[in-house]
Amino acid sequence: MVQRWPHRAASFPKTRPAPERAGPSADVVATHGSVDETSVSCQDTRMISRMPQQSGAAPRQALQERVAATILEAAAHVLVARGEQASMSDVAAAAGVARATVYRYFPNRQALLDELASAAVRGAGDRLVSARIDEIPVLEGLGRAVRALVEAGDGFIVLARARSRSEDKEFERRVGGPIRALLERGQSGGQIRGDIPSEWLTDSLIGIVASVQSSPLQRGREDTVAAMTSMYIDGAHQRSAAA
Repeated sequence: MVQRWPHRAASFPKTRPAPERAGPSADVVATHGSVDETSVSCQDTRMISRMPQQSGAAPRQALQERVAATILEAAAHVLVARGEQASMSDVAAAAGVARATVYRYFPNRQALLDELASAAVRGAGDRLVSARIDEIPVLEGLGRAVRALVEAGDGFIVLARARSRSEDKEFERRVGGPIRALLERGQSGGQIRGDIPSEWLTDSLIGIVASVQSSPLQRGREDTVAAMTSMYIDGAHQRSAAA
């Protein structure tokens, strides 16, 4: 019987990947690169057969999740590097799976982009919650917010490039809203300029992270976070009366 994907949103089609040809696992891809799909499926099947069978569906479900995660990670990397020119074939090559495997999980480009956006929102939102930006001083919170967005990875860059202001309530709830609330707290306390709308300040912060992260000139993570935070705060910081 075809296994149902347990937690995907509406971006996934009703037809799920056929279990008997699930594609390579992330471990196999990492070890062998691009390989023949049939041989990998056999190898993964043998691996699954050696796993404890607490539930008949669990090993196959775990395998499908690993394959989907591998495809999404590869898609994010390819889309950051090539933008709109990236094809499903490029994604398959980067993931080390057959093109048909990509289409079994994501039937078209938009389905792939939708799921990539959902994963990026979840990742960035979870990191912002962990950063506790609503509990600490504003300027420190901005540094933590930048780090959270950086750690969300390539998927967040793709999301930041492609989103429109009105299209995604979940993005607003989990990412844009918390950052804007932090900035408005800074405006009320005099640390952040009050002559610029908080929506503009929020979009500027997200834009800086996306632009710098996609630049070929890269530093270490901590240096990158510090540089972006400083660049942003220098522009958003409250000006003195003399200025």
